[in-house]
Amino acid sequence: KRNAGTDEVQEIIGNEVEQGPNYVADPSGLRTGNPPDAQMADLLKREVQSLEEYIDKDQVQKKIALTIDCIEEKINNVRGAVTMAYPMGLPEWDLARMALDDPIEKLKGTHLGGSLIDADDASLWTCNKEFPRGKLVSDRLGSCNEKTKVIAKLTTKGAGPPVREAIVSEAERNAMTAFYFKRQEELKKLSQADED
Repeated sequence: KRNAGTDEVQEIIGNEVEQGPNYVADPSGLRTGNPPDAQMADLLKREVQSLEEYIDKDQVQKKIALTIDCIEEKINNVRGAVTMAYPMGLPEWDLARMALDDPIEKLKGTHLGGSLIDADDASLWTCNKEFPRGKLVSDRLGSCNEKTKVIAKLTTKGAGPPVREAIVSEAERNAMTAFYFKRQEELKKLSQADED
């Protein structure tokens, strides 16, 4: 049995629920069933996609550096699109509103909160060593050329070093297992041929 949605509760109380042309009852029961129109929905999707593309890990291969100013600009664009799509504002419990208002504090305790690290509580680790704040990466690693690859991870302060990277990737391990299995089968066939 599903929970009663926001609109159903309003109807039970006796309040009239405004149902726009795009009305679809929200199955989660967290919102009203009035989504933004198609044009506003497309604007929201474009702005969110632009932000996701900018912070994507593929930017590293493209050698595009992230800047706080650009990230904040893209978040403000998403915030503006949400304001345009929902001029009456989102309810306090809406995850989108929480994420745009104060993501670290308000999303604690939700399924999204575990993946967020406050910048003041963040600690950078590489080579199983913690980077002290205020020092340059070159101070720890020495002078490197552009072909040097370093895998660094963020953790919260006091959490200790993150889990080490696997020496062999999953795909490489599967390929090696298949190769050795095939090789073992070939050796079995050869030994059976020798016995005959």
